[in-house]
Amino acid sequence: MSSVILNQTIIMLILMLAGVLCAKTGIISQQSNKDLSKFILQAVNPVVIFMSYQTDYKPELARNLLFTFTMSFVSMILSIIIITLIIREKNGRDTAIERFSSIYSNCGFMGIPLVNAMFGSEGVFCLTAYITVFNIFAWTHGIIIISGEKNLKQAVKVLYSPTMIAIFLGIIFFFAQIRLPEIPSKAMEFIASVNTPMAMIVSGVTMASTNISALIRKRSVYIICALKLIFIPFVISLLIILVFPQSIDTKAKFTVIIAASAPPAAMCTLQAVRYGKNSLYASEIFTAGTILSVITLPIITKLTEFLTKTLV
Repeated sequence: MSSVILNQTIIMLILMLAGVLCAKTGIISQQSNKDLSKFILQAVNPVVIFMSYQTDYKPELARNLLFTFTMSFVSMILSIIIITLIIREKNGRDTAIERFSSIYSNCGFMGIPLVNAMFGSEGVFCLTAYITVFNIFAWTHGIIIISGEKNLKQAVKVLYSPTMIAIFLGIIFFFAQIRLPEIPSKAMEFIASVNTPMAMIVSGVTMASTNISALIRKRSVYIICALKLIFIPFVISLLIILVFPQSIDTKAKFTVIIAASAPPAAMCTLQAVRYGKNSLYASEIFTAGTILSVITLPIITKLTEFLTKTLV
């Protein structure tokens, strides 16, 4: 399983390098990249999620979805508690950026391609539970720590975002066993197929705007990446292996672990720009985390496999 992750992360790294090249040669500007990012988040990702529900009803799939929701919720709460205790408020420190980047992962951009490569549509089906929990927390708790104020309107707004609508419709279609006709289904599959290359190219263009030489000298970036990519996933892996029943499908367990192990969310940079925070620092953490995840994701997966065999 770890070899599949390694191969997929290498493929994704190559696609990100293509994005860097597009940015450096002027093929894709930063403004165009923002539009592409919006297109992926609000159009392509929802289609990928919805299509994962276009499958025959099986009791085990319904159970996996329920278990994934539970594991995702518990892991998110645990991450928030741990990071809040570790990253303390301090003068001159961008606490909000560091906490957001350490808690919230790029579970859509990175998670969907990885889980799809490992488990196919059933994996994406389970991942929708994590994405749902991510959206609820990121648009409530996440916005509160970034903005410094409670915004109830934003909390309600998340419920009718394209991603959440796709999840709600997908669940209804799944349990009611409503299947799309062949032609629109084929069209939706074509849209879904561009998710991985476009998401990685957009990530590469974003990375291209970062000053790598300055980034390399920032010790705090590595600390945050270590927390996000190694420490938190390791704790979550232990929690899932030791606390949750052995009867839970491996796909559901690994889907949560992979989603939690994904690099820092690109959303942090976007929200930092919106609320006048240190968006450069957020972008540096995103870039370093995305590059380092090529190494850490296979390690976490291999470690989880070892712990599963040893502790269970």
